[in-house]
Amino acid sequence: MVSKSYSNLLEMSCGDGVDFRQPFKSLPRVVTSPGIISDPDWDTRSDGDSVGSASSVERKIIVANFLPLNCTKDEAGQWSFSRDDDALLMQLKDGFSNETDVIYVGSLKVQVDPSEQDQVAQKLLRDYRCIPTFLPPDLQQQFYHGFCKQQLWPLFHYMLPICLDKGELFDRSLFQAYVRANKLFADKVMEAINTDDDHVWVHDYHLMLLPTFLRKRLHRIKLGFFLHSPFPSSEIYRSLPVRDEILKSLLNADLIGFQTFDYARHFLSCCSRLLGLHYESKRGYIGIDYFGRTVSLKILSVGVHVGRLESILKLPATVKKVQEIEQSYKGKMLMLGVDDMDIFKGISLKLLGLELLLDRNPKLRGKVVLVQIVNPARSTGKDVEEAITESVSVAERINLKYGSVDYKPVVLIDHRIPFYEKIAFYAASDCCIVNAVRDGMNLVPYEYTVCRQGNEEIDNARGSDTNCHHTSTLIVSEFVGCSPSLSGAFRVNPWSVDDVADALHHATDLTESEKRLRHEKHYRYVRSHSVAYWAHSFAQDLGRACKDHYSRRCWAIGFGLNFRVIALSPGFRKLSLEHFASSYNKATRRAIFLDYDGTLVPQSSINKAPSDELITILNSLCDDPKNDVFIVSGRARSLLDEWFAPCQKLGIAAEHGYFVRWNKATEWESSYPNHDFEWKHIAEPVMQVYTETTDGSSIEPKESALVWHYLDADHDFGSCQAKELLGHLERVLSNEPVVVKCGHYIVEVKPQGVSKGLVVDKVIHRLMNNGKTPDFVVCIGNDRSDEDMFKSIDSMTSSSAFPAVPEVFACSVGQKPSKAKYYVDDAGEVVRLLKNVAGISSHREAVSHGRVTFRDVMDYVD
Repeated sequence: MVSKSYSNLLEMSCGDGVDFRQPFKSLPRVVTSPGIISDPDWDTRSDGDSVGSASSVERKIIVANFLPLNCTKDEAGQWSFSRDDDALLMQLKDGFSNETDVIYVGSLKVQVDPSEQDQVAQKLLRDYRCIPTFLPPDLQQQFYHGFCKQQLWPLFHYMLPICLDKGELFDRSLFQAYVRANKLFADKVMEAINTDDDHVWVHDYHLMLLPTFLRKRLHRIKLGFFLHSPFPSSEIYRSLPVRDEILKSLLNADLIGFQTFDYARHFLSCCSRLLGLHYESKRGYIGIDYFGRTVSLKILSVGVHVGRLESILKLPATVKKVQEIEQSYKGKMLMLGVDDMDIFKGISLKLLGLELLLDRNPKLRGKVVLVQIVNPARSTGKDVEEAITESVSVAERINLKYGSVDYKPVVLIDHRIPFYEKIAFYAASDCCIVNAVRDGMNLVPYEYTVCRQGNEEIDNARGSDTNCHHTSTLIVSEFVGCSPSLSGAFRVNPWSVDDVADALHHATDLTESEKRLRHEKHYRYVRSHSVAYWAHSFAQDLGRACKDHYSRRCWAIGFGLNFRVIALSPGFRKLSLEHFASSYNKATRRAIFLDYDGTLVPQSSINKAPSDELITILNSLCDDPKNDVFIVSGRARSLLDEWFAPCQKLGIAAEHGYFVRWNKATEWESSYPNHDFEWKHIAEPVMQVYTETTDGSSIEPKESALVWHYLDADHDFGSCQAKELLGHLERVLSNEPVVVKCGHYIVEVKPQGVSKGLVVDKVIHRLMNNGKTPDFVVCIGNDRSDEDMFKSIDSMTSSSAFPAVPEVFACSVGQKPSKAKYYVDDAGEVVRLLKNVAGISSHREAVSHGRVTFRDVMDYVD
């Protein structure tokens, strides 16, 4: 039995793989720090304090950079911890059933002395179901404040390193720290995982390499990843020197979540442009085909914990604070901004909008107040200092210009305030404005909407009817993730001060009924799309994405961050040279079908003509009287005739079998001698239009077909044009006896009934009619058209047409989903395979007379 924590991936890649249809026996992993790991051989008791307790309880392992805990250390040096009930990670538990065991893995926001780490780890696991990842201070600095905040965070918010003197260029040492930190997080997650049914949910850009490290150790791990930040367009993302490593790591997850479709679209574009991957939507779900695995995408924005906000809103301190605020700004329209202090929140742009509003509308002076709450900065640096200075400067200028002794247009709260006070400001404000120039989500509008719904206590304090309708007004930047879900908000371009000023003016001019309708629309959405709904929906989709884990055969390939798992059907395995050669040697009649491009010559080869070595190998195979060898290609017969002129006995099927020649001495045959090609006069002008408008595309005319190539065109534009061309050709050729198909960077029009599968069927039937029924059939190909050959051979050999079932070697080039039962790695391996059996053919007579043994022949070939 192979342990599920299989550590030597190379052993898996060179064997027959692991059959994942049979589930492994669970191996308990009890965790936390060195010295407290229970041995599975003698300690399998259920222990409430251990992460690895064996039970049927559903377990979710939530992994994030920071644990959802508050940490303090008193003067006596004693640590105290408490749950941070306002943390998103703590709130998402409400989306799971009450029986779910939720375990958190992450680091603490404080440094713990190494001598205290074991004690702290045990306490956190016992009391809070948390497993801390202790990063050394220097690693924490390089990982979080270095690579995460200086490299990834600006780039994901569309900020490129333009000024070389600011130290913004990519720093390889910081990335290495990022790798080391992710590896440490992976070690802790592995300690937490106990059964194959555990779900691991990784959060945000700090841990984007974690999927690779976890997939390396557990090929069947049920792994989800959610990106809370924006994902930039491919033009921005491709500037990251480690772009491929991060993309490939994310694709080692089963489900990847994004806040908005825009972010998911950018991710898909990067996968397409940088890795050449394809995606499709099936029954509402978007999936990327990645080496036989389908990586699903989830698009759903995070919500807020409505119950938590409502409970704080009921606190007497909150109700009292609401009264104080409303009394302080009585007779004025109170506008509110709540933002972290960073360069992307657009605080100064918001203030400039207010300044323009007051400048254009003198009647609003003294009647409008903007309270700007500034949360402490999460990172440091010159840019943050400049943003603070600029915001304070603009606020002071506005107050000096339009304020008075008893009136300040801008109230800047730049110190930390209790959460209940922030909730009170939400409840008391007539309008809330979020003006970020780029933000992954931003939950401020959602929190504001819930708080404006109010409650009975606040209504009574105001002296208003508890059945009265509540109102709210939102101004939201179109560059924040929550914008698409708030259709009743005023959406603004934060870079346009005029836009912001106009929106502020509209907010002051709304009728009560319009405010009420906007509020009700937003409140219905926010309440129904809470954080619990988001968590439940993600967990549900993660389960769906992992449902076929046990029905696939997995292979591990690649080193380091290029590691990936290939998922194939259980019967699909690597072709064994020794088994193939042994069967070849025992056969009395052999039929050999070989694709050309991508099978006998590499797809990337510039010179597509066969090498002298390949010609020699084919001639050796053809000289064996037991063999019938065919090249089955989509290329034109004139070109194949020229390339294989030295091969006198080689059979050729050109243009997917439209033309067939049994050997050089025979004439070309066609199964469609009277075919009408008038359709070419319709199709070629259409293709020409797309060729002229798609740089890098070309038309390849064949005798029986027309092919439009777009391999050298822009990847996205070429794919888009190919889809459009496919539909266009299908419409104009709907009454013609042709089929239009998409292939590997091609769109092809060819006569109906022409396929490689049909030509293989024809050849085998003729061989049988001539008394040459093969007992050994080889078919090797690399693309979609070759799947027809595999299907045809499988259908024939499983029917009663053969007197005895032949040994079939249907073989795909490359490890990918296929109807074939075997695969080889590349075209070079195909040539080596043929060279070996060609050597067997040339020594067949010596073997038959007993002058040498089969092992001698194999040694000779080697």
